Amino acid sequence: MGIIAFLIIGALAGWLAGNFMKGAGFGLLGNIVVGIVGAFIGGFVLGLVGVDFGGFIGSLVKATIGAVILLFIVSKVKK
Repeated sequence: MGIIAFLIIGALAGWLAGNFMKGAGFGLLGNIVVGIVGAFIGGFVLGLVGVDFGGFIGSLVKATIGAVILLFIVSKVKK
């Protein structure tokens, strides 16, 4: 996967996760960071369960799931 696709998936996943978690938005750079970190978390968690997604849409789903988990953890730690 190219770096441009990696950044696009990160930005989309961060934006989707922010909308799912009723966030105020993180801006483009923040969404990319949340999405990329979420992709690692999603890959790890879904790997433990034995679920694997392929392709662009699959990567987006995996990154979004991980980003939602990340935002949930961050919201609990902030309280």
